[in-house]
Amino acid sequence: QVQLVESGGGLVQAGGSLKLACAASGTTFSSYRMGWFRQAPGKEREFVAAISRSGGTTRYADSVKTRFTISRDNAKTTVYLQMNSLKPEDTAVYYCAADWTVSSSTVVADSARFLYWGQGTQVTVSS
Repeated sequence: QVQLVESGGGLVQAGGSLKLACAASGTTFSSYRMGWFRQAPGKEREFVAAISRSGGTTRYADSVKTRFTISRDNAKTTVYLQMNSLKPEDTAVYYCAADWTVSSSTVVADSARFLYWGQGTQVTVSS
């Protein structure tokens, strides 16, 4: 069982930055590949970024590539999402998710693969 708690959301002006954190507990964090997803009002949940167990492999949605960076600290059992050059269309509730795997170097972007989810943190970007 994995418990995930996101933090770091808030209100920021367009062009600004935020860093989200997702703290995991209740399990061996390094056994899980992690992902960030987001859901805007009236829209489906969408993939943002993913990172492998080792942290050596990452993947991004085209809409955030070059602006967002996912990272993890296995010693602190935390995954991060650094968001720069934020745009109003980045406004959403951001969720982190965990997927247990034996693979240390692969990532997944399909939300259906992730069994464990946090409660989400709101990010609002004003124009």
